[in-house]
Amino acid sequence: MKTPIYDFLVKHGNKETISFHMPGHKASDIYEKYGYGDFLNNIIRYDITEIYGADNLYKAEGIIKEGEERYARLYGAKASFFLVNGTTTGILAAILSSVKKGGKLIMARNSHKSVFNALRLGEIQPVYIYPEIVEAFNVCGEIDHREIKNAIISNPDAEAVILPSPNYYGICSNIEKIAEIVHEYNKILIVDEAHGAHLKFSDRLPKSAVDSGADIVINSIHKTIASFTQSAVMHVNSERVDIDNIKDKLQIIQSTSPSYLLMASLDISASIMEEDGKNLVNQLVDNIDMFCDKVRSAEGIKIMKQEDIKSSFDKTKINIDMTELGLTGSDVEKILREKYNIYMEMVSANLVMGLSGVGNSKEDFLRLADALIEIKEIYRKNEMINFPPIMFEKNLQVYHPAELVTEHSKWVDLDESIGCVSGSAIIPYPPGVPLICPGEIISKKILNYLIALKKTDVRILGVREDNKVQVQD
Repeated sequence: MKTPIYDFLVKHGNKETISFHMPGHKASDIYEKYGYGDFLNNIIRYDITEIYGADNLYKAEGIIKEGEERYARLYGAKASFFLVNGTTTGILAAILSSVKKGGKLIMARNSHKSVFNALRLGEIQPVYIYPEIVEAFNVCGEIDHREIKNAIISNPDAEAVILPSPNYYGICSNIEKIAEIVHEYNKILIVDEAHGAHLKFSDRLPKSAVDSGADIVINSIHKTIASFTQSAVMHVNSERVDIDNIKDKLQIIQSTSPSYLLMASLDISASIMEEDGKNLVNQLVDNIDMFCDKVRSAEGIKIMKQEDIKSSFDKTKINIDMTELGLTGSDVEKILREKYNIYMEMVSANLVMGLSGVGNSKEDFLRLADALIEIKEIYRKNEMINFPPIMFEKNLQVYHPAELVTEHSKWVDLDESIGCVSGSAIIPYPPGVPLICPGEIISKKILNYLIALKKTDVRILGVREDNKVQVQD
């Protein structure tokens, strides 16, 4: 009998791969190193439910409460909550507990798709703030605090603000300044810090959102530290937040059968970071600096660095552009995977991005550097590639996402969709940021950008295999 998922995992696990993708433990020996090898060897025995003594995630009074309080101390938060359905559930709960039904949310337009899903669940009206564009790498940059202030002044009835920091590429916004502005107007600041759980542990990286004054912060512990995929933590960091309301929304959204394996991995990760977190993260930063020094002299390999960014930058995100050598992001990703057994986190038209974590070794970075230098010599082409700049079309919202009715939609060819109102989100994935939101007009510029992305084999959610998209009839 075939077991396709298990079979794939066995096959992949038997390869000698190098992981520059999540999760942060990188299938390394980090659990064994810190004395938790027994957990890995006995997973089937530890997969339990809420039996006597095991506590209850939604009324934590025992061991789960201890674990959550440990995270609050570790990150310096007022309270912390385990998330077993990923940061997505933390984002949903944070928004739905902070903005009343039908209310307004000021949000970064490059937010994760879970924020847009919260709009639909809460019938919430978005007020979009658009990120700056880092032209040298054609990616979304920081959210300007002045734009947030203008949005609050123009929308005094908005109840909260949400943005990602760091974003998928490691670019951070000035959370301290943003928090100051948001609190001046008595709003709640939610920071999607899914990609920044490690920031707390090194002063060589941007300041964490908890330390910068955000009211609610959500960390994907699994992305850069050592817990299992789908495990995360929400931090409540001020008296502005109604904790009971947060708890209520979490129990509505999350599974009623929380995984004790995921919660145990969160527990273990906290223990590892308490014992050795600063050393682990600073060692990671050392390895990245070594990697950058090694490839810096290789002409045609562009690695994003602090000097390329106006705001602060989390260098643990390794953004690589080799378009000067005629290689797309998809080209580089495929060569790394097929020839060198190096698996990267994300590919876009021009970039391939490596997400590093505490499980990466010095050898991982040396092998990546050597591979890139060899790719430059063997696979370079004659002409530089230019892609259309990343874009968001502004002021094209026709309907509120919650106003759309599936029964009044139809599917049309992507090429014939110009001027139509999109019935669903169209999302290059990763990073999971909607290029078109439900209720927005599909413009010619956006269509051309989508076509350019499709030619580079970027996966696009919302576009069917037959190249059709859903629009309002």
